[in-house]
Amino acid sequence: MREFMTGAEAIARGAIHAGCDFFAGYPITPATPILLHMVRELPKVGGVAIQGEDEIASIGFCISAAMTGARAMTATSGPGISLYSENIGLAIMGEVPLVIVDCQRMGPATGGATTTAQGDIQFLRWGTSGGYPLIVLAPTCVQDCYSLTMQAFDLAERFRVPVLLATDKETVLASATVDTASLKKVPVRERKPAPEDWDFMPYRVEALEAIPTFSPFGGKHILRFTTSSHDEYGYLSKDPITVDRLNRHLAAKIDSHVDEIARLDLDAQEGADTLLISYGITARATKEALLAWRERGGKVSSATVISLWPVPEKALLEAMAGMKRILVAELNLGQYRREIERLARDDQEVVGIHRVDGDLIAPAQILERGGMR
Repeated sequence: MREFMTGAEAIARGAIHAGCDFFAGYPITPATPILLHMVRELPKVGGVAIQGEDEIASIGFCISAAMTGARAMTATSGPGISLYSENIGLAIMGEVPLVIVDCQRMGPATGGATTTAQGDIQFLRWGTSGGYPLIVLAPTCVQDCYSLTMQAFDLAERFRVPVLLATDKETVLASATVDTASLKKVPVRERKPAPEDWDFMPYRVEALEAIPTFSPFGGKHILRFTTSSHDEYGYLSKDPITVDRLNRHLAAKIDSHVDEIARLDLDAQEGADTLLISYGITARATKEALLAWRERGGKVSSATVISLWPVPEKALLEAMAGMKRILVAELNLGQYRREIERLARDDQEVVGIHRVDGDLIAPAQILERGGMR
């Protein structure tokens, strides 16, 4: 069966199929359609959808719901992520499984509310105090919006961490004809139940990279939840050994599992010495440019980054091996290009293809920058 569908509808459908039973958000272009879909559809399956009084309240509702056992999601745009920032830090500290959708638009501030961009990429990684890692996935099309939303819920459950979906105005609002058979379901794991032990420690881990078991608030254990550094019981602590172990754990549980999280779609051509790197909406133009490049006799490979953070370094290095030129296309002034430059050898040329005027990068722009006019 074929349907005419937007990315917003696909995200809402993917969330519901992932078992999402709580949503809170505040209207903001271009994320409002996700709020509208969830308010309309989530109650039909027994869930709760709330329009909060603002963004801060909305993510606060989601954190509270998640810690009582719900599968929670919220959606906003760049200005909303700015307001989410402190509570994202709280979710990191409290190890809250939560999905956050960022429908990017042009900034800074109000910027171009109805124009697309990819300007939040570094902000999503570094926009909270402390610098602790997050997982950020980037869909390229409607089908990705569906499957990556489900994957985001699975990763949130797996690592007890906020997982962000970095999409954009064009992907979320544009309609496409979709074969529903192409909407790939991703299994979402259940939370590992906490033991019956009366002396349960909600933040106890045997190894730094391990994930603490989950006991919902309102359940069988007495629990504590704090914004501050804490011990394994959740009590605030300033003991250097305790604080050091907590902070190293918050990083290790992501950094030690990069290979499990990493996803890079590679289209390699034998003998190619040029690599096109892109993500999100820009990957569509890259795919068109790749075909035209090869039709003109050029040898070129492409890599679409799906898991932006943590950086899939191993996969990128393998894709970059043997390349003389690496072209990075993105709707900002080179935010992800910084990561590629960090990984590139001294003899590899890294070329940025950027646009910040509100229009999309066209395949012709990529071809011209690559010398394939």
